[in-house]
Amino acid sequence: MNKLYYGDNLSVLRGCVDDESVDLVYLDPPFNSQATYNVLFRSTAGEQSRAQIEAFEDTWHWGDEAELAFDGVMSSQNADAAEMLRSMRAFLKENDVMAYLSMMAVRILELHRVLKSSGCIYLHCDPSASHYLKILMDAVFGATNFKNEVIWKRTSAHSSAKRYGPVHDVLLFYAKSETFDWHPQYTKYDVEYLETFFDQTDSEGRHWKRMDLTGAGVRHGETGKPWHGIDITAKGRHWAHPPSILDSLDAQGKVHWPQKADGMPRLKQYPEDLPGVPLQDVWTDIRPMHNLAAERMGYATQKPVSLLERILSTSSGVGNTILDPFCGCGTTIHAAEKLRREWIGIDITHLAISLIEKRLRDAFPGIKYEVHGTPKDLDGAHDLAARDKYQFQWWAVSLVNAVPFAGKKKGADSGIDGLIYFKPEGKTTEKAIVSVKGGENVNVAMVRDLAHVVDREKAKIGVFITLADSTGPMRTEAVKTGFFETPYGKYPKIQIFTIRELFEGKQPNIPLVDASTFKKAPKESRGDQDALPF
Repeated sequence: MNKLYYGDNLSVLRGCVDDESVDLVYLDPPFNSQATYNVLFRSTAGEQSRAQIEAFEDTWHWGDEAELAFDGVMSSQNADAAEMLRSMRAFLKENDVMAYLSMMAVRILELHRVLKSSGCIYLHCDPSASHYLKILMDAVFGATNFKNEVIWKRTSAHSSAKRYGPVHDVLLFYAKSETFDWHPQYTKYDVEYLETFFDQTDSEGRHWKRMDLTGAGVRHGETGKPWHGIDITAKGRHWAHPPSILDSLDAQGKVHWPQKADGMPRLKQYPEDLPGVPLQDVWTDIRPMHNLAAERMGYATQKPVSLLERILSTSSGVGNTILDPFCGCGTTIHAAEKLRREWIGIDITHLAISLIEKRLRDAFPGIKYEVHGTPKDLDGAHDLAARDKYQFQWWAVSLVNAVPFAGKKKGADSGIDGLIYFKPEGKTTEKAIVSVKGGENVNVAMVRDLAHVVDREKAKIGVFITLADSTGPMRTEAVKTGFFETPYGKYPKIQIFTIRELFEGKQPNIPLVDASTFKKAPKESRGDQDALPF
């Protein structure tokens, strides 16, 4: 059964993924670039994680968590990895880069453990960290198991101040052993190559090139026999195919007979007879993810599905298990499902997990999978609220198909935890404000506050979600705020839902909810790599 896990991937890997149970690992961890573009994680234990700061910040700092990760590598059974990381610390000292490498090293060790001997791993990174990560990967997987550094052109050309435009990412491709799974992929020939080498034209206007039908050396089997009266052994050669195959090629019009009496027949090779150009280690043919792409989910570091389809098609087969321990908005999961692979996805934000769930339901109606680590009942909801206020809010707003407001950065409480966009008449987009309360006590004042926020933000509806039971006075106050009126009916301006009611299937009463609150993924059909355009 396919599985999504909410939680720290290190804990999930150690507690939930068996030794040598995964055929392919793809990971796209946050880079140490000081950018502010990704949805990253907090510790589920409540304290702030030093590995990835939650609020769209891609920053790493040395602290207790990094020290623990470093100690974990030192106490591992991999002496090469321990010695390498120790040497890197001696050189880099205790800084942000060293924190990043320590947190990655302990996870790479776990990924090596869960990977089958025939498995492969692709580590997606940018040039700011790829050289350090390759050293770690060499130590864990062995330098001889390094296969490629793949360069992927991730964006179109742009100018940069006093340096060449940075337009590529790096994929570090390793196998676990010499007997790894490999399915060669091909790309189309370019026009210049076709025009240069396929310089002959048949009666139908199709281009072809001459190829030899013989090979060097005399043979005495089928390929040494005369064909069409030509004793090929007299020329010190042999036929490339037995006479029966040569007859078949001739019947198909694929043998060129020269006009000269002593001329040798040649094979007429058409471009469509060849698989294409073997895939190289520089990929410029996968279109970058742009803002108007149909698959765009609104996740800043989202990768194209075609990129993951290529990786999965090359290094796995139908029915194999794919693992992505930093699954983000779920592109790896999407590609795995499309190509009929089994999959495991891990992320430490409820925002990511809820987005992936919606993406899968939209793209693959009727899909079945398991979700672990998210509340399934009231006890689980109470536990999450007690451990992490912000993760509880992210999870709660996902129950009503809302998006967390501004990624839910820490700071002053704006009274807005989520937003639901909708179109009352199918044209003008309006919004509903979602407020989440995870405490044990709620009161009328909180309902009034939400009503004020709705007015202040010029919203039409407010949705109040509470873990505790709502009270009679609260419901009365909600009724007193009135209705949002449309030509199609009236809708309560303030609507109150308990977590218990949402578990029971109740949902806000909102006109013509716009499904693009999280952008809707295009519906997919499951296939296999034989149908892919490379």
